[in-house]
Amino acid sequence: MRALNRLLLVGWMAACPLMAAADDDAPSAEPDVTIRKDGDNFVQEYKANGFVYAVKITPKHGKPYYLVRADGTSGQFIRSDQPDMLIPQWVLFSW
Repeated sequence: MRALNRLLLVGWMAACPLMAAADDDAPSAEPDVTIRKDGDNFVQEYKANGFVYAVKITPKHGKPYYLVRADGTSGQFIRSDQPDMLIPQWVLFSW
């Protein structure tokens, strides 16, 4: 019985580094940044764990601005430099 317990303990200790290596696929603290061109504007979307939390818009003329979530759950974005201005998101067509 003692030999079996020792064997299980040694097997468990050998498997610990393997479990730590499997944790490498965990989400990183670095955001995913997607850069695209929308007309004359450059749009950078910042995502963490598949969740868009900020958008940076760089117009051709003018200074860049950020759109951030109004709160953590809704899809409403506000400008970081003008927090009282909500960005409308109406559904015009759907099918």
